[in-house]
Amino acid sequence: AGVGQQWVLVEMVQAFYEAPAYHLILEGILILWIIRLLFSKTYKLQERSDLTLKEKEELIEEWQPEPLVPSVPKDHPALNYNIVSGPPTHIITVNGKECINFASFNFLGLLNNEKVKSAAQASLKKYGVGTCGPRGFYGTFDVHLELEERLAKFMRTEEAIIYSYGFATIASAIPAYSKRGDIVFVDEAACFAIQKGLQASRSNIKLFKHNDMADLERLLKEQETEDQKNPRKARVTRRFIVVEGLYMNTGDICPLPELIKLKYKYKVRIFLEESLSFGVLGQHGRGITEHFGINIDDIDLISANMENSLASIGGFCCGRSFIIDHQRLSGQGYCFSASLPPLLAAAAIEALNIMEDNPDIFQTLRTKCEWIHKALQGISGLKVVGESFSPALHLQLEESCGSRENDVKLLKRVVDYCMNSGIALTQARYLEKEEKCLPPPSIRVVITVEQTEQELDKAASLLKEAAQSVLN
Repeated sequence: AGVGQQWVLVEMVQAFYEAPAYHLILEGILILWIIRLLFSKTYKLQERSDLTLKEKEELIEEWQPEPLVPSVPKDHPALNYNIVSGPPTHIITVNGKECINFASFNFLGLLNNEKVKSAAQASLKKYGVGTCGPRGFYGTFDVHLELEERLAKFMRTEEAIIYSYGFATIASAIPAYSKRGDIVFVDEAACFAIQKGLQASRSNIKLFKHNDMADLERLLKEQETEDQKNPRKARVTRRFIVVEGLYMNTGDICPLPELIKLKYKYKVRIFLEESLSFGVLGQHGRGITEHFGINIDDIDLISANMENSLASIGGFCCGRSFIIDHQRLSGQGYCFSASLPPLLAAAAIEALNIMEDNPDIFQTLRTKCEWIHKALQGISGLKVVGESFSPALHLQLEESCGSRENDVKLLKRVVDYCMNSGIALTQARYLEKEEKCLPPPSIRVVITVEQTEQELDKAASLLKEAAQSVLN
């Protein structure tokens, strides 16, 4: 063993002499650097003079922490809300005053319908109030499955899925499919729920001008050129177009036939948010696809809430079975939220029954929308924004006062004027610091089938009177 160790030592010495000079220099530098690291201090002590106790107390007294939240003026609209007593039906009591309701999205007047209320009460006696569990954890009731089946049948799709909160429906559906690295083309007027869904998806967002198909095609062509430069990346990148049937922020209808052409030309998927158009557009209230006579299979996913036309709570998505089933595993609002209370599911089923039994209700709503849209034209200082058949119109100032704050205050005076005369209106509200493209301030006018011609005429006349008094 001793002879072997001597032989190894001899080989090491021999190798040392045969090694190139640069190799020895490099090893020497490394050894010196290691020695320096071992014996040097990891940090330098900063020289400072210790403060006396009195000086410390003075500094503590002088220190003023920043506020936890920014200061908000007491007259901020969010802190001065109207209080409703009783159901927000056709006649609503606001701050103790009875008014005709032009503010609630009760388009088909089903909120106070006796059949709907009876169905909800029967369900309440059978199931209780809530579910206390998500759908995957003892939160699935037979009435949920019945509602999903009825929605799929009504919309003429393979399958539907329901959520317990309308806002969370599209906000959960988008990130269930679109992930980091994917590309989403979205209209700049998209509602806040869509914006939150896009934010949660962490995808690459490309905004196109509102309802501008030329601008959308420009972005699609640019993306096509980028894909040609890197075809390997393009093969694994998914592309989506996200639009609304009737836009909540503008009352405009999306040009769906043109979107379908772009879908097949550039191989993208379409997500359609129909919260405002479901139960409104089409001969049977099936939404914008029925309105334009488009095959619903051309749309990859349709989303809508049940809080407008169905006068319930929650939302739903519908489409092909393999698309909907994916949400049962990855839709956050579906997987982690308590399921829809059975009484609300039963109410939605009864509302669907009424819609199917009374298809004339949709033409009635459309006629009233067109009447009020025409009656509101020519108001001094205000302009009407939205389609003539949209049940939610916007009244915006023709000319700004110079600041958004002043515009909001001016429109509030118009709303208050109408409220004092028995017409309940509301201003459109936005989270101004979080909106991607903040819409101009506006008064929202909501039309329902319950409003009579006399009431519609009264609202139009009163708005003209209010504009004349406040704006001029």
